[in-house]
Amino acid sequence: MPDLDLLATFLEIYRGGSLTAAATRRGLTQPAVSGQLARLEHQLGEPLFVRGSRGVTPTPRADDLARRVAGHLDQLRTALDPVPAVGGTVRLGGAAEFLSARGLPALAPLTRRGIRLEVTFGLAHDLLAALKAAQLDVVLSSVRPGAGFTATPFTDEEFLLVGPPLLARTVDRRLLGEDPARALEHLPLVAYSGDLPIIRRYWRSEFGRRPKNPAAVVVPDLRAVLAAVIAGAGVSALPRYLAEPALAAGSVELLHHAEVPPLNTLYVVTRGAPTPAAGAVAEHLRSHDWGVL
Repeated sequence: MPDLDLLATFLEIYRGGSLTAAATRRGLTQPAVSGQLARLEHQLGEPLFVRGSRGVTPTPRADDLARRVAGHLDQLRTALDPVPAVGGTVRLGGAAEFLSARGLPALAPLTRRGIRLEVTFGLAHDLLAALKAAQLDVVLSSVRPGAGFTATPFTDEEFLLVGPPLLARTVDRRLLGEDPARALEHLPLVAYSGDLPIIRRYWRSEFGRRPKNPAAVVVPDLRAVLAAVIAGAGVSALPRYLAEPALAAGSVELLHHAEVPPLNTLYVVTRGAPTPAAGAVAEHLRSHDWGVL
């Protein structure tokens, strides 16, 4: 059986993504950490990490070992500590719009438990790459990740097609009931990106085809998309949590009533064995009552 000190050092390397970070966390020199890792790999008979210029990448054997030992080591450390550690820093990644409007307010209670959040905004694929490289601890992703991650659905975004009142009045209501895509195709679009990811999904889900509409504005922030729609630049599909306040204020109108509004599932994603603080963040997100988004 490997020495507990070797396993503790292994877990710090795994969580920190580098021998240097593990040395700092363990209060050891980097050569000492390197030596402990070498002894553990010798005992197990196979490598646990692939060394690179920016740190280390865990092997599948390391992923499996971390899953097996992390919880036990964390519990043992807490049991032996006369003053159990609380809190910790969690590097959290997610979409700027969701985190700003809903995610961070929901996580605020954890800061009173001593958890410190360092937040990175970005696109799902970029954030998952950072998680794989141990640069993030928890990612809120609109993309289901592949192997090597633990991903749990925690809420669904519901999308609404909205436009400013002046443009809404140009829609032929009779034609909207017969052929909605054709009734709406004269309306300019305000899109999140040039390939119209959200709008295209709405059109395909509701109308069975791609939109033919011209894009008037492309801006990579859904809050800016809403602002452009309110200003009259065009129409767009937006999450309910962003669109609803503008609908209530009369700044925009609902252009199409979907029987079952298109949904976008969000996942809370971790890699391997998260730290106790990262595990608390992930569990809080999974158990939070999000209502209808």
